[in-house]
Amino acid sequence: MLRTGVRRFLEGAVLVLLAALALVVVVGVGFRKAGAALVWYDEVASILLAWLTYYGAALAALRRAHIGVPTLAQRLTGRARLAAVLAAEGVIIAFFAAVAWAGWQVVRVLEGTTLVSLPSVPAALAQSVIPIGAVLFIVAQLLGLKDALSPGDALSPETARSEETASAGGMADEEEP
Repeated sequence: MLRTGVRRFLEGAVLVLLAALALVVVVGVGFRKAGAALVWYDEVASILLAWLTYYGAALAALRRAHIGVPTLAQRLTGRARLAAVLAAEGVIIAFFAAVAWAGWQVVRVLEGTTLVSLPSVPAALAQSVIPIGAVLFIVAQLLGLKDALSPGDALSPETARSEETASAGGMADEEEP
């Protein structure tokens, strides 16, 4: 239930951020072509891309589709598999805990400053994606830990289907004629 709620939240956030980024880019290019470049376009587009990246990474982590070495864990059995999975999860969680802490320090340092092109927007708001995204990644890892520990399914469902289809001689997401 919690996993479904987090997944829906992240999917919605990613869709909204992607649509906002596309809109900002199209509007920015349109104004630039018309000879009236927007002063805030580059800064806002960069911030939206960063937010999209962090939230998208958390969504990928929730789906267990982020960069990893799932084949290694699949080939191990018993305690070796458990130790490898827990060690990998521990390293990932520790890394993102450090990112969250460092991101929080950045947000604190930026208190009172604003964006260069939009003085009404606090810089800390734009940079808050660092600790928020890192915490979301940790939550996603913890919610997916059960899947990572299950003996037969170290891969995401999407990746597992793709590998099954490929090993059967077909292409993923394509039907035989």
